[in-house]
Amino acid sequence: MRPLRVIGNISRDHTRYPGHHGGHQLGGAALLLSRAAARAGRPAIPVSVIGTDLAQIPHMPELGNLTWSALRQEDGPSAAFTIDYDDHGQLTGLTAHYGVTEHLTRHALDDIARHPRSTYHLCCRRPLDVPALLTALTAGNTDFSIDFFLPSAPEMIHAARPWLSQAATVFVNAAEYQLLTHATSPSDLKEIVVTDGPDIARILHHGRQSAACRPPKTAAEEVTGAGDTFAGTFLALQARDAAPETALARATLAAAHRLSTPPLPIPGPRHP
Repeated sequence: MRPLRVIGNISRDHTRYPGHHGGHQLGGAALLLSRAAARAGRPAIPVSVIGTDLAQIPHMPELGNLTWSALRQEDGPSAAFTIDYDDHGQLTGLTAHYGVTEHLTRHALDDIARHPRSTYHLCCRRPLDVPALLTALTAGNTDFSIDFFLPSAPEMIHAARPWLSQAATVFVNAAEYQLLTHATSPSDLKEIVVTDGPDIARILHHGRQSAACRPPKTAAEEVTGAGDTFAGTFLALQARDAAPETALARATLAAAHRLSTPPLPIPGPRHP
């Protein structure tokens, strides 16, 4: 089985909910998606850039199942996000400080050039140069999947549009799916996986539904990372030749479990 190389952020996250619920945690799509894939049995390699403030990450016992060969450290702060939610877990605001993640596009392009026969997942987020990365991935017929994040999805879906038909899988939530249908015809895409929070998740192959699953009811303590957990689990099971309906069902269960699991702590400085 090929390892999954995941291009995206690793970040310091501060989540805020009404009633002063929330807190500080370690996050970022590259980290959470890779961790979920590894937990589901697929070797995973985050392709990311961190600052000196997160230098301890590769030494965290909770992340011991990841391969860190594509992690780059730069002098300066890591990406940091303040994420606001309403009582229903819907995103209401985002404040971003990208820090050394400004170097991620160049680092990822170098990684793709070194590993053209690998399998990649691209987390389409700011500040990535998505057209440059998708040009590099498709130039060598590299196998890849992609996902989006609602605050930047209008911009990123438009930027990715010329390459969407070459993606093995496109992950979107219900709101992003509506944006996607305005950018391209679902029938032109090989596989779209659509999640909708507590409602039915679906798989579409060339626009036709091939599987559906309703997530279990879960008391959500922390919604950040549920989508990344879903995608990482799904991609791992898919690589292990699970049937689409099986991969979908187990991915929804993993995402539901993530909602009620304490988030990863931000590591302290490493002592000599």
